[in-house]
Amino acid sequence: MKQSVAEAIVGVFVLVGMACLAYLAISLGDLNVFRGGNYRVTALFDSVSGLRDGASVEMAGVEIGKVERIALGEDDRASVMIRIQGEIRLTEDVIASIRTKGIIGDRYIKLEQGGSERYIASGGRIRETTPPVDFEELIGQFIFGRIDKKK
Repeated sequence: MKQSVAEAIVGVFVLVGMACLAYLAISLGDLNVFRGGNYRVTALFDSVSGLRDGASVEMAGVEIGKVERIALGEDDRASVMIRIQGEIRLTEDVIASIRTKGIIGDRYIKLEQGGSERYIASGGRIRETTPPVDFEELIGQFIFGRIDKKK
């Protein structure tokens, strides 16, 4: 009798441990199994240099979504599909820009709300976008601009 009670207790601990590991795997893997209600919007950029799938989407410094997919879209522009948390509403005149965290950090999308009272529906498109600043190009212009002025 004592052996079966001990086996049952060990079994419960093993199940609890497996449940904890599953929860951690889902949480750390950024899977939204327990949170529903996300919606997707797309944005077209002239360039998405350095932006990757899974990059964060932020508003006022708070992460509100993730970049889900990047592909070549209309007019040879980059089409970025963004997954936004369901409780966040984006106005029709929202502006999406690609920024860098820190000096040489990862790229992310920064959203700035506009003043419109109308919202983008699921599957809609962000119309106002600004591409990332190309620091290599700026540094090159600065260096070669300085050299040309000295001649």
